[in-house]
Amino acid sequence: MPSINTLSNPEESRQAGKDLRKTVSRKSHGDWQPLKDRTDPLTLIHDQEATRLKDLLPIRHERMSISAFTFYRGAALLMASDLATTQSTGITCQICGDAHIANFGGFGSPERHLIYDINDFDETLAGPWEWDVKRFATSIEICGRDRGFSASKRTAIVEEAVKKYRETMLEFAQMNTIDVWYAHLDVINVLATWNVQLKKREGKQLGKTLSKAFGKTSERAVEKLTTVENGQRHIVSQPPLIVPLAELYPTAKADKIEEGVRNLLKSYKKSLPADRRCLIDGYHLSDIGRKVVGVGSVGTRAWIAVFTGRDVNDPLVLQIKEADPSVLEAYQHTSPYANHGQRVVEGQRLMQASSDILLGWVRGNNISNETNDFYVRQLWDWKTSTNLDTITERELRAMASMSAWTLARAHARSGNRFAIAGYLGKSSSFDEALGKFARTYADLNEQDYQRFVDSLK
Repeated sequence: MPSINTLSNPEESRQAGKDLRKTVSRKSHGDWQPLKDRTDPLTLIHDQEATRLKDLLPIRHERMSISAFTFYRGAALLMASDLATTQSTGITCQICGDAHIANFGGFGSPERHLIYDINDFDETLAGPWEWDVKRFATSIEICGRDRGFSASKRTAIVEEAVKKYRETMLEFAQMNTIDVWYAHLDVINVLATWNVQLKKREGKQLGKTLSKAFGKTSERAVEKLTTVENGQRHIVSQPPLIVPLAELYPTAKADKIEEGVRNLLKSYKKSLPADRRCLIDGYHLSDIGRKVVGVGSVGTRAWIAVFTGRDVNDPLVLQIKEADPSVLEAYQHTSPYANHGQRVVEGQRLMQASSDILLGWVRGNNISNETNDFYVRQLWDWKTSTNLDTITERELRAMASMSAWTLARAHARSGNRFAIAGYLGKSSSFDEALGKFARTYADLNEQDYQRFVDSLK
C-alpha cells in the first residue's frame, strides 16, 4: 500500500487523511503531557552550545533570560525533543522547525513588493506538518502571557489562528497546484484590509512600521553600520554585537580570516544562478565584521561583508551565517544535503513564496581549521516585523491570522495538502486540541525558563 505522502489522487488522499483520525484523533493532540523521564532541558541547552563561540554565550543567555517568551524563541531544540514524544499523523512536508510567531514578517520580493512570510529557516527539514503548527500555536499563547492578556483571550486567539490554518489548507486543497505556488500575501493590500479593523493608534503604528520597512535596504544598513575613511567603507565597531575583523584578532590572524572569508565569497557565487553571479561581480569587498544575530542563534559564526559597486554610495551588505544541523535531525532523520547551508537555502525556497535573489550557500574552514557550513543572504531587504513587546490583542490576532495563512501555504507547497485537509476537516476539533496543547506546553516552558534563570544565578 502506498504511503500517504506519495498518494497523488486528491480524493484518495483526502480519504486517507480522514481515515487517520481513527488512529490519531484530532482531540488527542491536546492530551499530551511531558514524559516523567523527560530529557533535562539544561543538558540540551548545554550540549547545543558545545560548538558555539564561547565569548558570545553570555549574550545568548542574557537574551534568553529576558522572559519566558525569549527563552522559548531560543529553545527550539527543547521543543523538538518534546514533540518527538507526541503522536504523529505521518504526513510530512518541508517544515520550518522553528515556526514561532516572531519568525514571521515582511521583506522585499525580487519584484520589489513587500510580502509577508516566514523569515527564519535555520532548522528547516522535512518533518510532520503538525510540529510546526504546535510550535506556532504555543508561541501565540506564550506571547499573550508575556503581554498580560487574559487566559480566555489568549485561547481565543490561538484557536482562531489554528482555525485559519485549517481553513486555508482546505482552500489550498481545492486549488490548482501551480496556483498554490503563486499564492502569497502582499503586505500593503492585506494590511489595508486589516487596518480597517484596527484602532486609530494601531493604524498609525502600522504606517510607521511599513515606512520603516521600505527604508531597510543595503544602503540604510551601510549608513548604520559603516563609515567612509579615505574613500573606503569600514564597519563601525559596536562591541560585542558588531566588531570589525581587525579588532577581533591579531593582525596575522585577521589577515588569514579575511582571506578565508574572501575565498568563501568566491565559492558562494557557485551556488547562485549565472545572472546573480554577474550581479555580484559588479561589487568589490570593502570590509568584514562579526555580527551577533537572533536569540537561539547567538554563538554561531555570523559575518557581515560590506561591498561597494559604482562607488562608496552604491552599497551591498551580505550576511554570512553559520548553518548547524537542524535541531529536528536528532528526532526525524539526517538532512539529505551534505551542506547545512544548502539545507537552509533549499528549505527556504520550498517554503517561501519569494526568496532573496542573492540567497546561497558555501562551506569553509574557520581559524581552528574546522569545517563550517554557511548560508549567505542580504542583511536587510525591506525587512520588517511587529514589535511583540508592545503588541495589542487586535494586532496579535491579525498577525496570528496572517502567519497561519502563510504557514499553511508553506506546507501545501511540498506536502500532501489533500491528506492534511482531509485530516483537519471542517469541525473545530483540531483547533480546540491545539489550544489545549499550547496551554500545557506554555506551562512547561515557564518551568524550563525558571530553571534556566536559576542556573544562571
